[in-house]
Amino acid sequence: MFRPVPPRASVIACNTCRLSAERREDDDGVRGGALLAGALRRLAAEEDRYGDIGVEEMPCLFACTAFCTVYLRAPGKVGYVLGKFGADDAAAEAILEFTRLYAESAHGQVPYKQWPEGVKGHFLVRVPPEGQVVA
Repeated sequence: MFRPVPPRASVIACNTCRLSAERREDDDGVRGGALLAGALRRLAAEEDRYGDIGVEEMPCLFACTAFCTVYLRAPGKVGYVLGKFGADDAAAEAILEFTRLYAESAHGQVPYKQWPEGVKGHFLVRVPPEGQVVA
């Protein structure tokens, strides 16, 4: 049921998410989440500044009304679920840039003034690290 991945800052994309509220997939039959996962992987591979960020994917993050959903996590840090993204390079770049700032932060909290414009308004859930709650 589970596949091990290295313990590091990661963005996990739901690869079964809808393309949008109106469409499940593109004209080639590819779901929106799979398109976003591909854009995240491609950009992470092309840009050295994202080299330490894991890009993973899995089926269904159970946020179906928030199509193109991702989960950001890192050991000992607050995690975040974000959604309602386009399945494109602009969304992938905003997600990876926030994830880079997130990875560099002490506890996973990035000051709002540093957030890329493309992630503002996309946060759905904040998840405390195992065994802790945010004070």
